[in-house]
Amino acid sequence: MAAGSHKRIVKELTECSNDAPAGMRVQLVDESNVHAWEVIIDGPEQSVYAGGQFKLLLTLPKDYPFKPPVLNFQTKIYHPNVSNDDKGLMCLGMLRPDEWKPPNKLGAVLLMVRNLLIEPNPDDAVEGGIANQYQQEYKEFEKTAKDWVKRYASAKK
Repeated sequence: MAAGSHKRIVKELTECSNDAPAGMRVQLVDESNVHAWEVIIDGPEQSVYAGGQFKLLLTLPKDYPFKPPVLNFQTKIYHPNVSNDDKGLMCLGMLRPDEWKPPNKLGAVLLMVRNLLIEPNPDDAVEGGIANQYQQEYKEFEKTAKDWVKRYASAKK
């Protein structure tokens, strides 16, 4: 790994740890590896995920910032932009290799994740069925999403 890349990752980790977006906490999964971050997000109050606590793994490729980070929800979530499997892969436009730009900051990525919890993007869904339900039968979507928060993301476990 290039020294510049390591330096940038450490700088961004410090920024995100000390000044994380509201309701988020960021730390390394393992102190010896700056490429794997654990992100804990409290479900935003104005969303169907309120009251939940979601754990994400943010993985930085060796050639970061020239390649985008990968985000995986480790807590199950009923969301059109998160794969409904054990990978919990998040679909976020700016994380696509063709849309990622090296000047992008990880703090901005975390902010976008939080905003997607408040307002999912069904037009860029990874789970088509959930996106359709979100658009066509919002009440059902809301009921299922809140049920999953209670079942999988309750902070009172």
